[in-house]
Amino acid sequence: MEPERARELLARERERIEQALGLHGGGLESDENVEPGDEGSEDLYQDELDAGRRADLQAELAAVERAEARLAAGTYGLSVLSGDPIPDGRLEARPTAELTVEEQQRQ
Repeated sequence: MEPERARELLARERERIEQALGLHGGGLESDENVEPGDEGSEDLYQDELDAGRRADLQAELAAVERAEARLAAGTYGLSVLSGDPIPDGRLEARPTAELTVEEQQRQ
């Protein structure tokens, strides 16, 4: 994959994640976004759901940062496990892919 295309994909992925985290406005539901009448156990459920979603998004952001570091190092598009090339189609679908499909399935 061309480095410029990889940068574009990773920038788009970063933007999506940061927006979902609320780093650019919007994002996960906060107390300000709660409907009047949402109380009690529903609040607890929403808090736990938001905490889990936030943790998932932070892990995705860390994966973007690792991919950006690989791009800077010239190893983007190569498996971190074997060094085998990751097909461009996989990188288009999942720009942060660190393994080939076969390696991912084995894990």
